[in-house]
Amino acid sequence: MGFELGSVLMKLGMVSTSDHSSVVSMNLFVALLCACIVLGHLLEEHRWMNESITALAIGLCTGIVILLTTGGKSSHILVFSEDLFFIYLLPPIIFNAGFQVKKKQFFRNFMTIMLFGAIGTLISFGIISLGAIHFFKKMNIGSLDIGDYLAIGAIFSATDSVCTLQVLNQDETPLLYSLVFGEGVVNDATSVVLFNAIQSFDLSHIDSSIALQFIGNFLYLFVTSTMLGVFAGLLSAYTIKKLYFGRHSTDREVAIMILMAYLSYMLAELFYLSAILTVFFCGIVMSHYTWHNVTESSRVTTKHAFATLSFVAEIFIFLYVGMDALDIEKWRFVSNSPGKSVGVSSILLGLVLVGRAAFVFPLSFLSNLTKKSSSEKIDIKEQVTIWWAGLMRGAVSMALAYNQFTRAGHTQLRENAIMITSTITVVLFSTVVFGLMTQPLVRLLLPPPKPFTSMISSEPNTPKSFLVPLLGNGEETETEQASQNVPRPTSLRMLLSTPSHTVHHYWRKFDNAFMRPVFGGRGFVPFIPGSPTEQNLGQWR
Repeated sequence: MGFELGSVLMKLGMVSTSDHSSVVSMNLFVALLCACIVLGHLLEEHRWMNESITALAIGLCTGIVILLTTGGKSSHILVFSEDLFFIYLLPPIIFNAGFQVKKKQFFRNFMTIMLFGAIGTLISFGIISLGAIHFFKKMNIGSLDIGDYLAIGAIFSATDSVCTLQVLNQDETPLLYSLVFGEGVVNDATSVVLFNAIQSFDLSHIDSSIALQFIGNFLYLFVTSTMLGVFAGLLSAYTIKKLYFGRHSTDREVAIMILMAYLSYMLAELFYLSAILTVFFCGIVMSHYTWHNVTESSRVTTKHAFATLSFVAEIFIFLYVGMDALDIEKWRFVSNSPGKSVGVSSILLGLVLVGRAAFVFPLSFLSNLTKKSSSEKIDIKEQVTIWWAGLMRGAVSMALAYNQFTRAGHTQLRENAIMITSTITVVLFSTVVFGLMTQPLVRLLLPPPKPFTSMISSEPNTPKSFLVPLLGNGEETETEQASQNVPRPTSLRMLLSTPSHTVHHYWRKFDNAFMRPVFGGRGFVPFIPGSPTEQNLGQWR
């Protein structure tokens, strides 16, 4: 009896010690997140270093300290978890990207964005995969199969354009910003869809039927994921418009928006779809319909809540990447041949540069053929900026690499360790070196234009938008009124030459006639006696 009691107490003591170590780790990690925010604020005036680079640098320094204190046994305080990344950290980042996007610019350049984000990613994927097969087989880095080589292509096709976006200005260069921003999100989604399609097929014996199935599966994932996101966004808009939680509690409005956005992501994971695409288009639909159906205070709250969650998740990811870069377990496998690891990293960087250039300049040329106005065409300086914006690799590449080449964050195979360390090297080098060079390059290529007066937007983008009456009164902005005067296409050639204007015009007519009366939106806010909406409207009159 005494022996049993002693063993139970020993187990409780072990559990207590384990729990305490977890608490210590979380305390340290939260303190580091606070340090990243403070340093990022102090560096904001110069903008030579954004929060991503700051988090990487702090993560590296912390990893060095942990290595020294543990005697070289470990460099991080948390073990990497794919579930942590894909289930908890990635959803708020992608959703906020869709929620904050300027929809008019995004859909006006939709065809060009899809050219870069989908077709361009496929071209980059092909070049990187073929280059990896050609060079790595000669280097004899290990027993990588065809699935591994294709996975490498998908991993290094995923871009991270956050450094460029922080330098560009939406109002000064709306075309360029929308292209870089939109392509970045579609690119990530396409890379993940490609990666999932590769893992779901036996590629050891590729023939025409397997290739057709692969293409069909890719298209199926792309379309169904988008439709699921649109459906989830419309469902949230209809629910809030009909029930109108705001007359009793704005907390319920905010809660239902956050939970339904997250539900769309989890449903996509449940049905093995692309959750990135789903939650991105859910964010777009919610900002177009749902956001206008809630009270003014809920609009302010949701906008800042989504932005804050996204901000913290991004810092969390880069902080961990910085610490994991010094993981001694992975570097031990490549310590005998450091030259080979450097060679693999250099080849991957070269393939990223070539793969990016192989589609940006040709596809820009094709896009310019369909544009009549010179202001809508992408000039060579903007093409170079777009090419540069996609050279950085970030958290998505890291997560996919861990998924392919590790098991629960650990690896015991030499070839897998080489690929993980090479991915870490490429992410660190591209983010830090290319990131630091972004601001001077963009300022050199695109000097700031003369001061101008920006037009008021009804999108949930900036805090300044809350200085004007948000609750719909049926009036349109200047830009929308101007778009009414777009000439109608009289031939197929004219339709192809001005597709964005005509598609946008007809969509607005359909939206105002059929969608907004059902799902709400700007100009279709529900009026309920005694509701917060009615009281707020009275203040604006």
